[in-house]
Amino acid sequence: MKKLVVLSGAGMSADSGIPTFRGEDGLWEGHDVMEVASPQGWAANKELVLDFYNFRRKKVLEVEPNQGHIELVRLEKHFHTQIITQNIDDLHERAGSSNVIHLHGEILKSRSEINESLVYPCTEDIRLGDLAEDGAQLRPDIVWFGEMVPKMEEAALHCQDADILVIVGTSMQVYPAAGLKEFAPTNCPIYALDPSQVEYSGRAADFVIQDRASKGMSALVDRIISDHG
Repeated sequence: MKKLVVLSGAGMSADSGIPTFRGEDGLWEGHDVMEVASPQGWAANKELVLDFYNFRRKKVLEVEPNQGHIELVRLEKHFHTQIITQNIDDLHERAGSSNVIHLHGEILKSRSEINESLVYPCTEDIRLGDLAEDGAQLRPDIVWFGEMVPKMEEAALHCQDADILVIVGTSMQVYPAAGLKEFAPTNCPIYALDPSQVEYSGRAADFVIQDRASKGMSALVDRIISDHG
């Protein structure tokens, strides 16, 4: 069975009603990104950061996977499918995908601010004074700007083994995730789905559908299965 790797980004979840948050002006919900998504922002104002992610967590719990998430699950019948997502929601899992790596962490988990290995399920708000078992303040289990991406090496190894690469809902502009497609073998075809015109740096996609994930995924999956199934 061929190995198929999916790289998914914010456009994957946008059709479920999850805002991409970061606008063209670089602001997230009116905040400079470094205020709410960096170790420096956390050190300066923990309550602001917690409120920002508490809101995002509630939003994730309110929405459902869209047709794009559901269509991706069909690939598992034909290929060994590995999803590598930049998204922090659990919509791929709720749709039924079996193998998902979250590069940037998961909103439905919390962790110690000191020990990143102390991770807990989290479906409620995190408040100041909520502590991990090591006595440290709990924070969202999110990879912030300036922090190492702990699953990057694992993701790169999957891309190196890919027979087919699929890019959905991401412009592949944010590093280090943007470099993942370059790990795919040169003979590995790249399929892309995005509502905007896709112009990736480095390797170009071999087949592109310009559409939203919820609308275009069925056609993309059909094409991949026709080409390789």
